[in-house]
Amino acid sequence: MPALARTATAVALGLSSALLLAGCSDPSDGGTTEIADTSGARTRINLSADQKRITTEKVDSIAARLPAEIRERGTLKTVASSTSSAPLTFYATDNKTQIGVETDIAHLVGDVLGLKIDTTPVSWENIFVGLDSAKYDVGFSNITVTEERKEKYDFATYREDNLGFEAEKGSGLEVDGPEDVAGLTVAVSSGTNQEKLLVEWSKENEEAGRKPVDIKYYQNESDTYLALRSGRIDLYLGPNPTAAYHAATSGKTEVVGTYSGAGDTLQGLIAATTKKGSGLVEPLADALDEVIDNGTYAKVLARWGLADEAVEKSEINPPGLPKTDE
Repeated sequence: MPALARTATAVALGLSSALLLAGCSDPSDGGTTEIADTSGARTRINLSADQKRITTEKVDSIAARLPAEIRERGTLKTVASSTSSAPLTFYATDNKTQIGVETDIAHLVGDVLGLKIDTTPVSWENIFVGLDSAKYDVGFSNITVTEERKEKYDFATYREDNLGFEAEKGSGLEVDGPEDVAGLTVAVSSGTNQEKLLVEWSKENEEAGRKPVDIKYYQNESDTYLALRSGRIDLYLGPNPTAAYHAATSGKTEVVGTYSGAGDTLQGLIAATTKKGSGLVEPLADALDEVIDNGTYAKVLARWGLADEAVEKSEINPPGLPKTDE
């Protein structure tokens, strides 16, 4: 499926059925939380280290397309952010086992390729340092396709990328475009497409005679949410699934605006990310198409409340977030 071009209004409408979550961890049953979609259907997800992941069968014809070194090694060295961002990648109740939709999709791909998944959690910037040096084979870490990143990496897409603006509950804020954040203090993670979008919005505001955005950076989510609660920032811009999860489970914040991770005319896409020319992107895309077709992909997304972010097929290096005009 080609990347979907949408107007800002269409994107907002398309996201109106975004993730809703409710409930809290229940230690008596090993740690669970309850999630619900907008239809009201609820499911309880497992937060323990014993994930009982959804699995699928190896497909020899796809595995045969792997680079010989990886096929002979028998292990796919994956990398993910060490930051806890439920329900994308976060830590189980043992505080050391990574779980979440990104982890589950990586394991499904490993199943199809007949490879054991060996994941290393690192800081965000070190994901790309490790891919550059071939220390890791592929990143499964909510990585957005961008035109700038395509110069160094190959992408096989597997989920839509939607961003969320999170504010204190009752703030009265609503975000539909750049003018709504003019003069506000907004936190964002460095090196992300969220930051790129926010910087562009700030410049757009200045060019239109409005106040720029006061952009803030924090080391981790706990510091960001402390700043939000204390009023030191007005908004936090991050992945919409994470924002929705935190808003529902904390009961103290709310998502006050959503936006495509690729801007107002293109649907952002999340992708498995590998060093350009590594020979991995084609078997990765084929493996993702296999799990999409056999239904295990849909089960994984439903498990984490992210069915609305499904794609119909994996695309290799589709149009991504455009480069910033200099």
